[in-house]
Amino acid sequence: MSKVFVIPDVHLKPWMFEKASQLVSEGSYDAAVILGDLVDDWNQRKNLELYNQTFDAAIKFTEAIPNTFWCYGNHEIGYLWGTVVSGYSIHAQETVVSRMRDLRNSMPRGHSEYIHKLDKVIFSHAGLTESFVMRHFGRGKTDLDTMIAKINRMGEAEIWKGDSPIWARPQSNDYSQSNSKMRLYPQDLLQVVGHTPVKTAVQEENCLTVDSFSTNWDGEPVGDQRFVWVDTVEMCWGYAEE
Repeated sequence: MSKVFVIPDVHLKPWMFEKASQLVSEGSYDAAVILGDLVDDWNQRKNLELYNQTFDAAIKFTEAIPNTFWCYGNHEIGYLWGTVVSGYSIHAQETVVSRMRDLRNSMPRGHSEYIHKLDKVIFSHAGLTESFVMRHFGRGKTDLDTMIAKINRMGEAEIWKGDSPIWARPQSNDYSQSNSKMRLYPQDLLQVVGHTPVKTAVQEENCLTVDSFSTNWDGEPVGDQRFVWVDTVEMCWGYAEE
């Protein structure tokens, strides 16, 4: 595996999958990764049609590109556990849980997890942090692949924490909402995350944040809405439309 197409936070924008399909068909990619948060957006709590359209578009994408990996985001996981986050819709509860099952069933076994490690790159919704690893595994006692496999089996008690792979904010910007910058684990691999809106995809040390499609409350885009690709061997990246 080498060149991977990345789909960041969707938040009820089915057109993102249509655009991604076009770009993948025009390029040469070995796989695709969806970084989560497919659901919830400003003022869309009762728009079940849009929830269904988003899952339909995601399933169409995964069926056309079988080597697609999905990292769970805090927004879709919140529906599974009945845990409210911003944008949560009680009207969409049953729809989201059912359609998540449909999406998982459209993908090969093991392709829908919190974390995916492809070669030298770790993909997750928010990032694998040092503090999370130290709390659950201590220092230097578990190899990384085994560690990730165990994390992918964790439940609400472990994952619904501020430094977990669905909630962490290791970025040093206004959206981090943290007084101290979180360190990612390990430091020698590139991590690709969404969750934290950015104006354009940006790499800080070993953290590449790509959530440039999120919007403000008035629908205005936060970022430039550009997809990126990542080379999982060389640990480099670029824009898919260039």
